[in-house]
Amino acid sequence: MTAPLSNDLREGVVGAILAGESCRSAAARFGVAVSSAVKWVQRYRATGSVAPARMGSRLKLRLEPHRDFILERINETPHLTLHGLKRELAARGVKVSHDTVWRFLRREGLRFKKDAVRP
Repeated sequence: MTAPLSNDLREGVVGAILAGESCRSAAARFGVAVSSAVKWVQRYRATGSVAPARMGSRLKLRLEPHRDFILERINETPHLTLHGLKRELAARGVKVSHDTVWRFLRREGLRFKKDAVRP
């Protein structure tokens, strides 16, 4: 993911547009996309600031409410697979992807290593 363009550049483009220059010519002069210039002016008129909004979203921990169940199932059945755990969660009405289950277990510090049982 790329970083937002600097506030100096944003302020320059918005200042030029508010001074009467068209969005298209201001964007060409500053070397930015016309759509960016339009959005920056809209943001400035709505909020009074050209600063970028927060990028990304908050991490949603969908499996956190089911943490106790998951840990209990893994303790009861250590050979339980990710897909098996996903099926058990689905039976409880929790529909998540294989990756969501894997990321939850990784955050909890749980790993499924085949080499751990080999001599």
